[in-house]
Amino acid sequence: METELKIVNTKSSFNSKALIVRLLALTLTLVAAVLLGVDKQTTTVSLTIVTSLPPVDLPVTAKWNQLSAFVYFVIANAIACSYGATSLIVILVTRGKNKLVSLMVTVLDIVMVALLFSAIGATGSVGLIGYNGNSHVNWDKVCNVFGKFCHQVAIAVFLSFAGSIAYLLLIVLAALKLHDKF
Repeated sequence: METELKIVNTKSSFNSKALIVRLLALTLTLVAAVLLGVDKQTTTVSLTIVTSLPPVDLPVTAKWNQLSAFVYFVIANAIACSYGATSLIVILVTRGKNKLVSLMVTVLDIVMVALLFSAIGATGSVGLIGYNGNSHVNWDKVCNVFGKFCHQVAIAVFLSFAGSIAYLLLIVLAALKLHDKF
């Protein structure tokens, strides 16, 4: 009788672990989307038009929506967050007993990992160019001018990566649950 209780306890703690990880994934992708979605920095840049004239100071603003990779990142994280909330509600309503729903959620978890990894890759590559520049196409560094903006992008990418790892962990937990049934 004690053995049966331990098995039931293991399964219920397994479900609570998955719910906690799902809530963590939802939170991380939400914070990443909001953090980059509100990212904006204005600074003054001196521009020399003619060497005989003094430089002209121009205000320049960096916004997340000026680069398509950043827009994709915000949208991908918003999708992952919305999916996380929806899947959390569906799992709580069905209590994980509907196998078709569980399978569908696992497949969509895989889609979220792919979506987030692609958004992280796109944003990371653009961020790297902003940080280092690219001498082959004469793109200058911008992170030395927009430090706060670049720092916030880096934090958002890290949080999104952590969220994608959480979704990946959910896939592993689902595979372990399937393995336990055999």
